[in-house]
Amino acid sequence: MWQHWLLIPLVVLFAGCASDPKTPQLSEHQFYDEAQTAMENNSLSLAIERLEGLESRYPFGRYAAQAKLDLIYCHYRTLDYEAAAATAERFINTNPDHPQLDYAYYMKGLASYSVDRGLLERFIPSDFTERDMGPARESFEDFNRLINRFPDSKYAADARQRMVYLRNLLAAYELQAASFYMRRGAFVAAANRGRYVVENFDTSPAVPDALVLMAQAYTELDMPDLRDSTVKVLKYNFPDYPGLDKNGNFRYQKASRGKQSLLNVVTFGLFD
Repeated sequence: MWQHWLLIPLVVLFAGCASDPKTPQLSEHQFYDEAQTAMENNSLSLAIERLEGLESRYPFGRYAAQAKLDLIYCHYRTLDYEAAAATAERFINTNPDHPQLDYAYYMKGLASYSVDRGLLERFIPSDFTERDMGPARESFEDFNRLINRFPDSKYAADARQRMVYLRNLLAAYELQAASFYMRRGAFVAAANRGRYVVENFDTSPAVPDALVLMAQAYTELDMPDLRDSTVKVLKYNFPDYPGLDKNGNFRYQKASRGKQSLLNVVTFGLFD
């Protein structure tokens, strides 16, 4: 008799699940059709519910791959960038030969890129070394994979433009980290971060400032040979740089202490 009493809560539980409006008893085709209708009506929350229901009920069905692609779009449209990136990554891993794989790479990069929009505004705190640049680097890598694998994709041109922005952003971060170390007398760390900018972001606007910072760090470290070779690179590639006098000689400035203004940060040290 007591066994029957134990079964009652289970029956109620399963009945409740069956009546859950978020997981209706629909065929795969019905799930997909309702999701498409919801997307057309801009009811993205309902579309996500139907697409997720399709994924969970029919993970290997005929609409499974397209459901993931639609989920990427819906999550991105609802500003849930982390979910969009995660869904795109799942699609890439499970559909390596899909004809729309380039779209998944593009949307994954775009989702991370969108998380970091306005990232320069976060540089107001003085300790730039504590900023998380992981999403920007991940976005850059996703766009890079897209371009390498699908150079003729219709998304490639836009991805290249976004990579330019991300490259400059990452270079600016490294330069500000180097400036942070200079202000605190960590000249070896400052020189290393400046060299990293020169070697890895050679087309960035931050390069001449990185060379100047390296030259100043080497001066502080009493390394005249490294300083002079760095100044030669600066003079050869950026002869009109403001840090050089009219004769092309390097104007050394004593390493300063204190905080930089936001204008100085955003303009790579060219103003203020």
